[in-house]
Amino acid sequence: MSRSGALDLASSVGGKIEKKEVLSAIHKYEKYHVCHGGDREESKANYSDMVNKYYDLVTSFYEYGWGESFHFASRWKGESLRESIKRHEHFIASQLGLKYGQKVLDVGCGIGGPLREIARFRHGLNNNEYQITRGKALNRLAGVDKTCNFVLADFMKMPFSNDTFDAVFAIEATCHAPDVLDCYKEIYRVLKPGQCFAFYEWCITDCFDPTNPIQQRIKGEVELGNGLPDIRSVQQCLEALKLAGFEVLWEKDVAADSPLPWYLPLDTSQFSLTNFRTTAFGRFATRNMVKALEFVGLAPKGSQRVQAFLEKAAEALVEGGRFHVCKYLRSGYGK
Repeated sequence: MSRSGALDLASSVGGKIEKKEVLSAIHKYEKYHVCHGGDREESKANYSDMVNKYYDLVTSFYEYGWGESFHFASRWKGESLRESIKRHEHFIASQLGLKYGQKVLDVGCGIGGPLREIARFRHGLNNNEYQITRGKALNRLAGVDKTCNFVLADFMKMPFSNDTFDAVFAIEATCHAPDVLDCYKEIYRVLKPGQCFAFYEWCITDCFDPTNPIQQRIKGEVELGNGLPDIRSVQQCLEALKLAGFEVLWEKDVAADSPLPWYLPLDTSQFSLTNFRTTAFGRFATRNMVKALEFVGLAPKGSQRVQAFLEKAAEALVEGGRFHVCKYLRSGYGK
C-alpha cells in the first residue's frame, strides 16, 4: 500500500539524502535547470546526479498525491484517475503480448507500480536507491517479491548480457535519458532478437515554438518539476528508435483521442473527491501541512521548496497541455 499519511510524507522527504543536507541538495538540483540559470548540456552531462536528487526529493510527494504509479494516462468519461492508470498499464502489457514465465524488464521502474500491476516474472531497473528500497517493501506487501525484483543501475549502461529479455517496457522514464539514441540502443541490446519494446514517452509537439518566451518558460518549468534534462520532439524519438535498430510497428498520440484531457488531474479548476490531493483545495491543505511539519522539525528544511516547484510544474503541464505545446502520452512499440 502506498504511503498516504502526513507523517509518512514528512519523514520521507529527501529519500536517501541526509535530512540536514536536503536544502543543499535542492539548491544543487535547481542549478541544473534553465529556470535557475542552468545549462541543458551540463544537466545532460550530470543526468545521473540530477535525476537521483530529483527522485530522492519528490518520491514521497508523488506517493502521497498520486499513488504508486508515477505517470499520466488517457482517460475516459466516468473513469477515475486510478482506473485510467491501471488501464494504461494493461494496454502496454497487451501490446507486448506478455505471458507467464517471460523475462520482462521495466526500464526506469520508479517504486514499481506498473511492475506490480502486470507482475509475473518481471525485473525493474532504476538508478535511484531510495525508490528501489520503497519498491521492495511494496513488493513484499503485494506478495510479488518472489517474481518481481529490482536492479540498481543506470539504463544508459545496463548490467545485463545481450539478448536477455523477452520484452522491455518503459512508462515515462526514458525522457530522463541524456541521449535518447544511446538509451534506445541499450534497450535494443538487452532485448532478444525479434522481441518488442513498448513505451510511453514525454514529447513536445509541433506547436512548440522555441523562440516564444512563454513556451520556453513552460518547457523550462516542466523540466525543473519533473527531473528532465530536455524534452524531445516526437520526430526525434521516432528517428532515434530507427537508428537504434528498431522497426516501429505502431505509434500514436493517445492523448489526441482521450475524451478527457491527460492533464485533468492537475487542473485546479476541476474538483474530484477520488483524487482530492491534486485539486486546488487538496494542494492548499498539503502546502500548509508541509509548512507546519517543516516548522516543527518533522519535515526537513527545504520541504516547502520541493512542494513549490512541483506545484509550479503542475501548472506548467496544464498550461502546456492547453496550448498543445506538450503532450505526454505518445505511445509506440517496435522490435
